[in-house]
Amino acid sequence: MRASSPQHSLDADSAPTRLAGDTGHLRLFLLYRVLLGIALLLVYFGVGRGPLGTSLPGVFTLAVHLYLGLAIVSFIMHLQQVGSDESQAQLAVFVDILLITIMMHASGGVQSGLGMLIAVSIALGSLSQVGQTSLLFAALASLAVLTERIYAQISGTVSDTAYTQAGLLGASFFALALLANRLGRRAAESEELASQRGVDLANLAQLNDFVIQQMRAGILVVDHQGTVELMNEAAWVLLGMPVAMRHHPLEQASPPLAAQYRQWLNDPTGERPDFRAISGGRDLRASFTRLGDPARPGTLIVLEDTARLTAEVQQLKLASLGRLTAGIAHEIRNPLGAISHASQLLDESPGLPATDRRMIEIIQHNSQRVNEVVENILRLSRQQRPQPRLLQLAPWLEEQIAEIRQTLQLGKTQLQSEVAPPDTQVLVDPGQLRQVIDILCDNALHHFGREPAKLTIRLVGGTRLESGGPFLEIRDNGPGISRQAQASLFEPFFTTRNEGTGLGLYIARQLCEANQTRLEYLSQPTGGSCFRLSFPNPRRTRKL
Repeated sequence: MRASSPQHSLDADSAPTRLAGDTGHLRLFLLYRVLLGIALLLVYFGVGRGPLGTSLPGVFTLAVHLYLGLAIVSFIMHLQQVGSDESQAQLAVFVDILLITIMMHASGGVQSGLGMLIAVSIALGSLSQVGQTSLLFAALASLAVLTERIYAQISGTVSDTAYTQAGLLGASFFALALLANRLGRRAAESEELASQRGVDLANLAQLNDFVIQQMRAGILVVDHQGTVELMNEAAWVLLGMPVAMRHHPLEQASPPLAAQYRQWLNDPTGERPDFRAISGGRDLRASFTRLGDPARPGTLIVLEDTARLTAEVQQLKLASLGRLTAGIAHEIRNPLGAISHASQLLDESPGLPATDRRMIEIIQHNSQRVNEVVENILRLSRQQRPQPRLLQLAPWLEEQIAEIRQTLQLGKTQLQSEVAPPDTQVLVDPGQLRQVIDILCDNALHHFGREPAKLTIRLVGGTRLESGGPFLEIRDNGPGISRQAQASLFEPFFTTRNEGTGLGLYIARQLCEANQTRLEYLSQPTGGSCFRLSFPNPRRTRKL
């Protein structure tokens, strides 16, 4: 619906645009009449009258004053928008035919040359969109000229009747009327076509702007000097909502992006790593394309949130993993079940020495580990597509913490939550977020290495000021993770425990990436571990 509203507004404005062109022709015609009246007065009373008013000076004087007065009144009425344009044009042409014919008679007839002024009025009137009435006025003008000749002959005002000249003048009226009418129609059609093209271009520009603003990818356009000419809302959010936007240097809007832009200018084919526009922001990937004149080229910058790209790759990965795990379940679990069952039967045999029973325990323990690995892989491949919704983080955490305490047998002081501001909302699949929290809390418990009663886990959430996005941190007072282990922390099958499968943190990250949430480990200077979940901004997601 929003995309259609600009179309309606522009179409509504197209009719006034055509009327504005017609009004311009009429205004020119009316202004010409005023200037003509002034010129006739100046010539008659100042410069030298020539043939003007030679036969009937008094009649000519009265006619020219009346003509100028009516021309001024008509022009003022047009400026005040009194009456329709068509009626004003028709009245002006009729007055010109009448009064110029009288002035022509007072000046000696068609020999005075004033008859051509009637032809000019008919032509300008036709261009003013008088329409088919232009032929009617040509006929009236021809009759007026012939009538003036007949009257001049009857009254004896002139000796030469000049009917031939009067006939040729009438023919010129019709020729000019037809030509002007044709040109007027062509001009109107061209103007209407240009107006429609303008409407189409305006609609296309608004549609392009609408599409760019609604794109989930960030779009920026910078000129050859590195000044931002265009920035859509997605780019503004991804860059941390900078104050400097359009018509500001890219360096002011985002120094990290400006650094990537300079690297691209120096080496367009080089590899550029992902970057963060602000501390704690999302990992971004930028691509650059030249635009416009090669001498002064602009640049199109496309920003992609790597979490969203990873989520798309994750869907393909899960589809492939599903086919793989189907074979694993058949090829591994069946013989594994046979091994486990055989060890149980062997364990029930009487008279086994202690060393053999120890071997049986090792077989059963490692069978359980292998089975746990298979179960984790199956759970990962069968993961449902996330169904994110808005969660009020604080009350939801309180409900989950009560269940986690019971499952992990932790006291109230050992597992707590704190959310500031308390109305923080996150956009995530609640079931998958619970799985991530379960994995991280279980990971903290099994890597504590001391008396479990001394373990404390705090879930701290809220909204980051620098990025405007919500986050959740799971902190513990354990020994932390060494720098060497941090590099491989989220890789599958990496573990620092002999009993671990190495899939817990890998599954947690996969779940987060499927929800466009970034999971990262933060080193704590005071000791302990901290895993941060940075959620997508709910406001941005609703708009896009």
